[in-house]
Amino acid sequence: MVIDGLGDRPISELGNRTPLEAAETPNLDKLVPKGKLGLMYTVGKGIAPESDVAVVSILGYDPAKFYTGRGPLEAFGSNMIVNDGDLALRCNFATVDSTNKILDRRVGRNLTTSEATELSKSINSEIRLETVPSRFEFKSTVGYRAVLVIRKSNGSLSGNITNTDPAYTHIGGFGVAKSKLGAEASPEDCKPMNATHEASISAKLVNEFVEKTRTLLEYHPVNIKRESSGRLKANMILTRDAGNRLPTFFDINKKYNIDFASLVEMPVEKGIATLAGMATIEIPPPSGNLSQDSQLKASKLLENLQYHDAFYIHIKGPDEPAHDGNFELKKRSIEIIDADFFGKLLGALDPEEILTCVSADHSTPCKMKSHSDDPVPLLIAGKNILGDGLRKFCERECAKGSLGVLPKGSELMPILVSQLKQKVNSTG
Repeated sequence: MVIDGLGDRPISELGNRTPLEAAETPNLDKLVPKGKLGLMYTVGKGIAPESDVAVVSILGYDPAKFYTGRGPLEAFGSNMIVNDGDLALRCNFATVDSTNKILDRRVGRNLTTSEATELSKSINSEIRLETVPSRFEFKSTVGYRAVLVIRKSNGSLSGNITNTDPAYTHIGGFGVAKSKLGAEASPEDCKPMNATHEASISAKLVNEFVEKTRTLLEYHPVNIKRESSGRLKANMILTRDAGNRLPTFFDINKKYNIDFASLVEMPVEKGIATLAGMATIEIPPPSGNLSQDSQLKASKLLENLQYHDAFYIHIKGPDEPAHDGNFELKKRSIEIIDADFFGKLLGALDPEEILTCVSADHSTPCKMKSHSDDPVPLLIAGKNILGDGLRKFCERECAKGSLGVLPKGSELMPILVSQLKQKVNSTG
């Protein structure tokens, strides 16, 4: 189970505890005394990863060898075609003022999927790119999120271009969150990251797309209606994490001789799991009701437990309030997941008869309002595990655990597979 944005730093208002440490988590804590605890850098020390590269690493793929950018993963997970040489980018609908200053990177988090779909329909029907002969497909996914794929009529495009979203940058080929977004931040021009013709053309195409959609969106009926009701306009497209090909993952089932399935709802995690060879257990996008969504995930997992050997489950919840700096809501979201996911799951299963790993894709400290390079808490529990005898699943206790600090997430899967096979062998 990967809990999105779970990790944090001590907060004075919570008695110098993290939201996880302050949260009431009786169900998770049942796993702790007989489990092994530790901390993990999901990608590497000094890297504040995005979810996609962190998940790639956690599932056992060295990002340095396999990662090709979030854009292709997000597009593939959104059922879009990405051929080698196509340019794919993750996008946000955002809000800017008349001076182009960013007011909100996520349109107040209240852009409905139906509104985004209507805006996307207009973009696809009314915008034409003229820098070079090319065509594009723009697709809204969930809320303010979207994907852009540009296909050059003759030749290839390059993912070696910068983001227009100023909240993210590139380090070592990975998309990473900046530690802080300035109050006067504006969308940045897309620039080539090398001197190739393909990168130059790709940057020009992205800038043309952003400029033309800015004009279209400003006066779109959806935004006029939103403005009249006191809501922010979705009048800017921010782009990031470009790539021009899908990664070539090894088949995780064949690699470990274990039948994997995924239980995820967001496009990028769907794309990663599918490319890894996992079966997909379909669930709807987040409903906005975390309790309901958590119960549904637990029910779907229990329904499918007999059909697969191992499951990758991605649980949304703590990350969004952390980005807003709302530590009380982050704490509450953790408590809801504990009660409605882990409570339902552990109420139906003997935790000593299954191997359970609980961790996170990254830390999102509420005081920073962004991802950080802090290691995430890690718990491995189940039959034949000799526990550390600790009492609480939280950052402080995990730092005391026998797993120590894993320097990168790609080391986790071999540990889990080895433990699982010991369990299988020991039980016949």
